[in-house]
Amino acid sequence: MMTPLLPPEEGDLRLVVFDWDGTLMDSPRRIVHCLQRAAKDTGAPVRDEATLRNIIGLGVQAAVRELYPDADDAFVQHFSDTYRECYLAADDAPETPLFAGVSDLLDWLDAREILLAVATSKSRRGLDQALEATGLGRYFVATATGDEYPSKPNPTMLQSVMGRTGVEPARTRMVGDSVYDLEMARHAGVPAVAVTHGVHSPERLSDESPLALQPDLESLLEAFRRAEGTT
Repeated sequence: MMTPLLPPEEGDLRLVVFDWDGTLMDSPRRIVHCLQRAAKDTGAPVRDEATLRNIIGLGVQAAVRELYPDADDAFVQHFSDTYRECYLAADDAPETPLFAGVSDLLDWLDAREILLAVATSKSRRGLDQALEATGLGRYFVATATGDEYPSKPNPTMLQSVMGRTGVEPARTRMVGDSVYDLEMARHAGVPAVAVTHGVHSPERLSDESPLALQPDLESLLEAFRRAEGTT
């Protein structure tokens, strides 16, 4: 049994749910690129990188409404479709490598029979493409995407994953890089762990009072090992 640093206060840790973009995959630069491309293609004002990084983690349509609050439904749909087309197909967009330590972390958790899942604002098509390209699909027993559920920080997608795996909030951990991940976890009653190599600053993430704050996935693995009492 693990000790209470990352694991639950009572019982074993049974489920770890990961965000994808900015948490497991270094994709924020591509997201920013395609949001700016979509703005140009739709004739909308182009927002700067800092503004765009701020809304990464929301569902695409929720992000567009945040960026262009006066936009009508038709514009939001057109912009969202244009963005998705760019992200999935643009040859000149930045690459999206996995962050260092992904496989080691997932292997370690999987070896301890801890269930793994994904709750992401990506589309189903985008997540499936990423899982196939990276070979990580085999790790995850459940996934939930932004076009299947309301946008984070609404807790529905996280609740769905817990429901499908049969694991209660106290034995679950949410790992993410944005305040939207942490807010979603709070609304679902799930303790959250933040990694700071993604889109939001350590200071902003700390304001959401995560259970732990780690600079990267390698440090997160070490924290899990320390919690278990191993090195």
